[in-house]
Amino acid sequence: MILGVFPYLVLNGNGQEAVKFYEHALDARVISVQTFGDMPGKSDMPEEAKNRVLNAQLKVGDVHIMLSDNFPGNPYQLGDQVTIAISISDVEKSKEVFGKLEDGGKVIMPLQETFWSPSYGQVTDKFGITWQVSTEPK
Repeated sequence: MILGVFPYLVLNGNGQEAVKFYEHALDARVISVQTFGDMPGKSDMPEEAKNRVLNAQLKVGDVHIMLSDNFPGNPYQLGDQVTIAISISDVEKSKEVFGKLEDGGKVIMPLQETFWSPSYGQVTDKFGITWQVSTEPK
């Protein structure tokens, strides 16, 4: 079952500033902020990456907005700052949705287990829209 669809903003190293800005400008409630430095088992991470936002969740009215920074050294392309995150209740449904979005599109990151999700992947559909498909942990 699909649990929700959220706008997802991708920033170029100024995610912490963006969280504070949207908190103030939109009266957003900050639900959570994780940095790349919070990731388990990443002792070799570049210093400049540690305080960048891995994932932040804000609530604006009845809408949830998510955001993250790109990882240092990864290309940042204007026009790619907004993606759509879709939260799904189980791995099999995530595979189904991902496969349908992939039809005629391009996989950026195959579905795989991450420390925050049993199944997460990124795909750009045939219309050029990038989706972040994530299974909610039980």
